[in-house]
Amino acid sequence: MPQEPTRYYIGLMSGTSMDGIDAALVAIRNNTPPELIATHDEVMPDALRRSLLELCHADQTSFAQLAEAETAFCELQGKAVRKVLSKANMKSEHITAIGSHGQTIEHAPYGHGEGPPYTLQLDNPSLLAELTHCTVVADFRRRDLAAGGQAAPLAPAFHQAVFAADEKHHLVLNLGGFANITWLAPRDSDIAPLGFDTGPANALMDAWHAYHHPGERFDKDGTWAASGKLDETLLERLLSEPFFHRPPPRSTGREVFNMDWLTTHLSGHEAPQDVQATLAELTAASVALGVEMAREELAAPPAAALIVCGGGAHNTHLLARLGRRMPETALVESADWGWPADWIEAGAFAWLAHQRLAQLPGNLPSVTGAKGLRVLGGIYSA
Repeated sequence: MPQEPTRYYIGLMSGTSMDGIDAALVAIRNNTPPELIATHDEVMPDALRRSLLELCHADQTSFAQLAEAETAFCELQGKAVRKVLSKANMKSEHITAIGSHGQTIEHAPYGHGEGPPYTLQLDNPSLLAELTHCTVVADFRRRDLAAGGQAAPLAPAFHQAVFAADEKHHLVLNLGGFANITWLAPRDSDIAPLGFDTGPANALMDAWHAYHHPGERFDKDGTWAASGKLDETLLERLLSEPFFHRPPPRSTGREVFNMDWLTTHLSGHEAPQDVQATLAELTAASVALGVEMAREELAAPPAAALIVCGGGAHNTHLLARLGRRMPETALVESADWGWPADWIEAGAFAWLAHQRLAQLPGNLPSVTGAKGLRVLGGIYSA
């Protein structure tokens, strides 16, 4: 029986941190785990980042403002695609499809007031197909939402494809702007993967650091947080947020956790570095709380390993706090599994594009709460 040809996909991801667009070129063949071939990070220009952040927090906006930001964002995506193709010495005709996540502007899986649930990603897959001469798959989230799901997180299905192991329970932790976990039981188990958002990861730490250090987007290695002292009283107030105690399925974003949310919990007498230290502990504590919630729901033993990915995987101070909160679980680098920490989210959307073209489901109902498995995304031909 002849082997199926290798197919190449590009995944594009711009997360809530809005630092840039990650492009991951991925090879998929037969039923083997996806293989990372080449990567490129296209840095987000300051002006575009400001425009996108304004849209995320705007009570009102104009169609012209939306169109301007969307076009600039799409052109940056096209640039990222060209750069990653150049690094791999490949051309657009070698690519089966691009999987584009778009830029999340608002995520409201519970709706607002009496309104319907919704999730909004800024994207223009038609323009991206025109710019790159590649088929584009986009709008992955809303089909899951239509089926009663949270529309997020979607990466756990990819985590299962890449990180499933034979014997022990283990976890995948993505530390982007927000944190989400995936609990993976052994391959021969009948326990479905469980995954959900645990709360803020870098979003609040980045925003607080940038406010006090203009021109710096994040606290490198958690150095500033390490210079402060944990404020236990503030941490208790922050952890009183109902989201942290809501059972899965659940997802969240800037709509809940933002600078306004933070400042309502401050007395005004805290030292800035102590707030940063407490925000790092908030991330660690909420992750540990989520892990324990998942373990109890699955009646599982403590996970043997926690595979850490996302930008927060480089924050050594945060990882140390996580280690103290989860002493029974070893923190493991995702690179040990062939996937460097920075490229798993983009890789997930390359894989989701493959799933869409193969008419295979991309969601996990045990994660999102959808009524069933669904094929996700719309196709925009080259």
